Amino acid sequence: MPPTSGPFAVLPEPPYYVVTFASERTDGDNGYGAMAEAMVDLARRQPGFLGVESARGADGFGITNSFWQSEEHIRAWKRVVDHLTAQQRGRRDWYRHYAVRIGVIQRAYDFSQESP
Repeated sequence: MPPTSGPFAVLPEPPYYVVTFASERTDGDNGYGAMAEAMVDLARRQPGFLGVESARGADGFGITNSFWQSEEHIRAWKRVVDHLTAQQRGRRDWYRHYAVRIGVIQRAYDFSQESP
């Protein structure tokens, strides 16, 4: 399983791929929290998975970025049966709107302020 550093995924040197899932939630949990956690756990066990970063605001808008070694790995993840079930429930129960975008990360850098 890829390591994490708090909310940040620890990723290899580029290039690698990102799947950005932006969504607006419906009201109420309706099992969403448990399913979201299960999907992250399942994704971590998939070949080619590199990491995940996710945030959701009080207004229901959220973004999850999952990172992958290749487009083939992303396509394989999309076909995992439990993931397909979660997608169907999402359309029916959890999302008002969502957008999926896939891209290649060519360059990456970060900043971290040292603790005193």
